This record gives sequence, structure tokens and C-alpha cells, in this order.
Amino acid sequence: MNKYFTLPFLLFCTTLLFSQTNKSRSTDTSKPFVLGVIDEIQSKELGENRILNIYLPEGYTAKDTTKYPVIYLLDGSADEDFIHISGLVQFNSFEWINQVPKSIVVGIATVDRRRDFTFPTTVQNDKNRFPTTGHSDKFIAFIEKELQPFIDKKYKTNNSKTIIGQSLGGLLETEILFRKPLLFNKYVIVSPSLWWNNGSILNQNPEILSENFKQKTEIYIAVGKEGLTPTEIPRVMEVDANLLAEKIKASQSKNIKVYFDYFPEENHGTILHPAVSNSFKFFYPQSKQ
Repeated sequence: MNKYFTLPFLLFCTTLLFSQTNKSRSTDTSKPFVLGVIDEIQSKELGENRILNIYLPEGYTAKDTTKYPVIYLLDGSADEDFIHISGLVQFNSFEWINQVPKSIVVGIATVDRRRDFTFPTTVQNDKNRFPTTGHSDKFIAFIEKELQPFIDKKYKTNNSKTIIGQSLGGLLETEILFRKPLLFNKYVIVSPSLWWNNGSILNQNPEILSENFKQKTEIYIAVGKEGLTPTEIPRVMEVDANLLAEKIKASQSKNIKVYFDYFPEENHGTILHPAVSNSFKFFYPQSKQ
């Protein structure tokens, strides 16, 4: 009796399980959520392939005649700052917010920050701790000669170019601003590591301070309550950032505009998101109703 009962019961269970599986498969409507595209560029300047995470604004189409501002994001890997910064750009470009024009975000995925974001240092201890450092010149050449032309050729861009970076990324931005200021017309410099090489970058006399500097350039500098720098000779992050802002404010050019933002409630790890949000208000002020 048990033998004959068990077989039909097993057949019934198998049929039920099979039908439920088929039903599940047939009603499964899940699909990938696409935030952007992953692109790749072969760099001769760096001697390697670089991954680019690209956010394209709503309504973007290659057939359209509309051209968009480009926001270049250092530390632009998916597990770094690409997702939350792209979200800020999307949110601020919603029609009911209308703080920022619809923009393309180019996240430059990180390979070696210390190599790419720092110029050579005379501090032996830093040379020992970070042996790959000191090649920002190659990274800047990559941006100028390869990355920007690649993006301008492949995507629908206009002449507005913003760069966002924090910490060593902020140091690199400062170097670009001082050495190659025409590469961008908007700079978001957050918690810059100006302590590098004993703060030597603050002693430079860049072109942007000259009365003859013609490109309209806006610079937003932000720092949180971050304290002493990781150097043998103590420096204070907030003081260095403020010194940078004051140096740029002394420019004789009428085309330079700078804003210094201090976030006492934020630290080195939390400042980037609110700082970028505030930078949009500086770049694109809205008239009060």
C-alpha cells in the first residue's frame, strides 16, 4: 500500500514543482538597471588602458543636435564616487529643480592615485612610503591630449568643462589650474592635499593671477574640519585650503571667480557629497523670486 501511494505522491510533487518553476520563469520581469555606460580608452601617455564610467543625461541621443556640458570626475570608479556624484547631477538637473544644466559625467576609474595625482616630491619619507608617486605630468597629458579629445569626438559635448576631485585629486586639480588652466573652466577642489612636498604648490606664481588671463574660470574650494596633515612638519588642512583660496582671490584677472566653503560638520570622508552639491549653487546661481 505504501509503495503505491508514494509513487503517485512523488509524481504529483514533481509536477507541482515543475509547473511553479515554469510559472516563475514565465512571469520574471526583472532586467538590469542601467546607470550609464562603461567605455575604455587606450592611453599612450600612461601606457595602459583606462576605464571610463559615463553618465548620459535623460534624453541624450546621438541623433539629437543638443550638446552638453561635461563633468570630469577623478576617483570615478563605480565603487568610488561615480554613482553618488552622477546622482547629484541627475537630481540637480530635474526640471523641477533646474539647478544644473543636463550634463555628461565622465568618471575616470582609479588605477594608482599616488602615481597619477602627485608631482615629484623632495620629502624622502614620502618617496619611501609611496614609491610610485610623482607622475602627475603624464596624467595631465593624458587628460589634455587623449581623454578630452576622445570624449569630444565620441559624445555630444559643448565648451563647458568641469573637474571634480578630493584629497590628492584636489592637489591634482590645483596643479592643473596652475599649470594648464585652460583645460577646464570650472574647478571643484575639495579637501586638497596641499601638504604634498611641504606645501610647495602654494609658493607658485601661476598664470591665473595675471591681469592678462582671459578665460572665464570659476573655482570652488571646500574643506571640512580635518585637522593636521600626515606630514613630519605639521600643517592644517583647513588653513592650507584657505591659503589657496586667498591666493586665487588675489588674481588681477577679472575672469577669475573663486568661492571658499568651510564645512565644520564634515570630515575628510564625508565632505565630498555636500561640497559638490554646494558647488552647483556657486556655478549656477538662481535668482531669488
